[in-house]
Amino acid sequence: MLGMLGIIISLGLLMYLAYRGITVLILAPLLAMLAVLFSGDIPALAGYTEVFMKGFAGFAKLYFPLFLLGAIFGKIMDEIGAAKGIAEFISSKLGADKAILSVVLSCAILTYGGVSLFVVAFAVYPIAAALFRRAEIPKRFIPASLALGSFTFTMTALPGTPQIQNAIPMSFFGTNSFAAPVLGLIGAAVMFGGGMFWITRRVKKAQAAGEGYGNHLNENIKEIDDDKLPSFFNAMLPIIIVLVVNYILSFIVFANMEAPYLEELYGTSISKVKGSWALIVALVVAILVAIIVNRKNIDDLKKTINDGAMGSLLAIMNTASEVGYGTVIKSLGAFAMVKTAILAIPGTPLISLAVSTSTLAGITGSASGGMSIALAALGETYMAKAQALGINPEAFHRIAAMACGGLDTLPHNGAVITLLAVTQLTHKDSYADLGMCTVVIPLIATAVAIVFATMGVV
Repeated sequence: MLGMLGIIISLGLLMYLAYRGITVLILAPLLAMLAVLFSGDIPALAGYTEVFMKGFAGFAKLYFPLFLLGAIFGKIMDEIGAAKGIAEFISSKLGADKAILSVVLSCAILTYGGVSLFVVAFAVYPIAAALFRRAEIPKRFIPASLALGSFTFTMTALPGTPQIQNAIPMSFFGTNSFAAPVLGLIGAAVMFGGGMFWITRRVKKAQAAGEGYGNHLNENIKEIDDDKLPSFFNAMLPIIIVLVVNYILSFIVFANMEAPYLEELYGTSISKVKGSWALIVALVVAILVAIIVNRKNIDDLKKTINDGAMGSLLAIMNTASEVGYGTVIKSLGAFAMVKTAILAIPGTPLISLAVSTSTLAGITGSASGGMSIALAALGETYMAKAQALGINPEAFHRIAAMACGGLDTLPHNGAVITLLAVTQLTHKDSYADLGMCTVVIPLIATAVAIVFATMGVV
């Protein structure tokens, strides 16, 4: 009983203190040790060096290449002006009267192509502000529009997305990034359609009440110099490369490859690494193409690559710390009760997977962190259930990915706080609509996908 109390207090403090702005690099090991002290199962120092750090290092080993290459790719796409160029092209074609759709599609294309969510927010915001001001749409709806295109269907649902939230389940279920494409498309349609309906309806209501863009002083929005932007083709080419190379490697090159040396030398198998290998090669090729095609737009290539590489470190260290925390919690005797309660949720195991993943994502304030903790603790159990019940592992992959994108964007989420800071708005101004688009509707989409998955749709 004391061990369970320790887990509850530890999780509660993790959520509260993360919201107060304390880094999980400090919080995760300290609160993991707090839970250890309550349980008395293992010595605290052994829990830190032998359990926490083992989980930390294991996650870093698996996913550091994806974080590193993704950050470099995003930095290069930002440096060459590709992100702004794509957003400007789409907005010019759709027109001012389609401002919301322009912003959402711009963000969606960029994130589906592998550009970091944070890079997208910084790149598209100036264009969104100009479009919303021209169309007299209240500025408070910009965060919801940016988040709908960046934090929802392109992050977790669309098959093939190279975002880390879609990559993590691959090693647990032996899948690739295109897992359960039909379920993904269904979930994406619900998220996109529901989000667009909600924002459009809310904007019309606000405009009918006489609300316009508003008077926002000191926006300090940098004007876009069209002469320095790459052509739409040059901007899109690296994104197309990521998706095409990833697809070819996933379904042709690595699909039927036999690599017995992996088992003999490294204790793994081609099914567990092929998804990561495909994404690594796709990102490397895309980075090289982006540099070659748009070299004249890069002032200092060495600095750009170095900045991208250094920027990847905080992201993976934060997530790896949360995984280390989850590894410690999983090792405690009291966790057996938590595991039993989760697996006892009635209905298909897809429901308990979604509940555990989304809940942990909400507690940690991180989609990738919450999903990593859930799958590290229960991934093998769910894989065994998939085999025993005849459920396609791809369904577990897609449901886990979609579920992590629900409660993750509660008010304490770092991406939410950053997005509001970029747009110079507050939770009071914009969170109600942002939360509807990134929490409520994605949860509904996950539920819909689970219904289809139980009917055998993948």
